[in-house]
Amino acid sequence: MRNAAVTPEGDHIRWVELPGQQPTRVYVHGLGATSPAYFAAVAVHPLLAGRRSLLIDLLGHGISDRPQDFDYTLEAHADALAAALTHAEVTGAELIAHSMGGSVAIVLADRHPHLVSRLVLIDANLDPIAPKPGAGGSSGIAAYSEQEFLASGWAEVRDRAGAHWWSTMRLADRAALHRTAVHLTRERARTLRELLLGLAIPRTYLLPAADAPLPGADALAAAGVALVAIPDCGHNIMLDNPDAFARATAAALTDQGRVETSHS
Repeated sequence: MRNAAVTPEGDHIRWVELPGQQPTRVYVHGLGATSPAYFAAVAVHPLLAGRRSLLIDLLGHGISDRPQDFDYTLEAHADALAAALTHAEVTGAELIAHSMGGSVAIVLADRHPHLVSRLVLIDANLDPIAPKPGAGGSSGIAAYSEQEFLASGWAEVRDRAGAHWWSTMRLADRAALHRTAVHLTRERARTLRELLLGLAIPRTYLLPAADAPLPGADALAAAGVALVAIPDCGHNIMLDNPDAFARATAAALTDQGRVETSHS
């Protein structure tokens, strides 16, 4: 385990690091998750092993610190992640990021372009989501006020989330979980989709085949974003179908692979 202070107050981001060749790969988890639990198996998959890999936890999640005065916007998460990567002497990283982590990765690539050379987004959030009481995921969490969530909403979310997601969600700070969900779902001056369209690096978006086609697929493809539908999986693609995930991700991280998958 490695760590870096990423705020003026000295709050630490921590990660599990696997040694290997450059360029570095950085794995970023989704809301209420933790990267070692979600990515350890695929990071050492024969098709992906051998690279220096950082399985990193964002502030408020997993093994990282849980500052109460941090606002947990996507920009704040991205800047804290940038500080951790700078401390780890990472530049031009290949980011492999799931769901909310994919949203943070897009913002990171926009705000700190020297840190990111390629993006592999795993069913990432690209558009605002209306808060919806009783819904699963970020929209259900964001439907509470912070006071409501801290008082009782977290228990209702726990019961809806199920044992698997709750096993890592319970490690997240509750205020961090709520604030991150609110900022993930809110309207933005420039949407995450617009930021993604404007990036000048290789970008691949993995989605469950059952959810294809992705809304706005034609515009994404026209901008050079490779869209790859993965069979036999749900939202947690890397857990549900690790072999197909590893094949698609390995292809996305090579120039030839990107050409071959860009029309999928």
